[in-house]
Amino acid sequence: MAETSRRRRVGQGGDGRSADQRSGDGRPNDGRSADHLFDRELDHLPPQMRWREWMNRVEATIFAASEPVGRETLARIVGKSCSIDLLIDDIRKELRGRPYDLVAVAGGWKHLTRPAYADAIRAAVGRSERAVDLTQPEVLVLMCIAYFQPITRAELSSFFGKEISRDMIGRLRGAGLLASGPRSPTPGAPYTYVTTKEFLLEFGLDTLRDLPDFEALEDAGLP
Repeated sequence: MAETSRRRRVGQGGDGRSADQRSGDGRPNDGRSADHLFDRELDHLPPQMRWREWMNRVEATIFAASEPVGRETLARIVGKSCSIDLLIDDIRKELRGRPYDLVAVAGGWKHLTRPAYADAIRAAVGRSERAVDLTQPEVLVLMCIAYFQPITRAELSSFFGKEISRDMIGRLRGAGLLASGPRSPTPGAPYTYVTTKEFLLEFGLDTLRDLPDFEALEDAGLP
């Protein structure tokens, strides 16, 4: 019996696990990686059920997130052959007629209520904590920075034909809509300013390529 017990202990640690059941640092594991614990491919399901499950996973993940969810994050929960774009398209089709949509914003996707219900939401719960009460001059300065970034305050002042105050820049920075860019190569190496991810979120843009035509800003009063 003693010999049998000795043979049973060969290759096992003090916790009774075999060597291939312990991690490299001596901590026990079940011999499976996290990838094996989560089934992305769902090969056991028929194609239609598989697609539906992927849709549900993606929508649930975006719904639960407080920030836009990017493509790389969503790719972790669906099969390798799954097209994220086609999946999003199918989810959006099902949301037609609903008071909210799945919107591409700030480099990811986010559930957003439709503009038609903005007044009802404000009447019910007030302004969103994210919303920033911007004046028209502040919006025009932000848009100018978005188009011509990185840009200095002096260049902004020259563009508008009047001084853009430090207070205005400070307010926009405090709202998280602006950040410091690289130092300008001009004398004195002044700071430049660039827009942020919060700027994209505030204006419902996916990337800066979604900015409106510059002529539209000129019609709004941009010099």
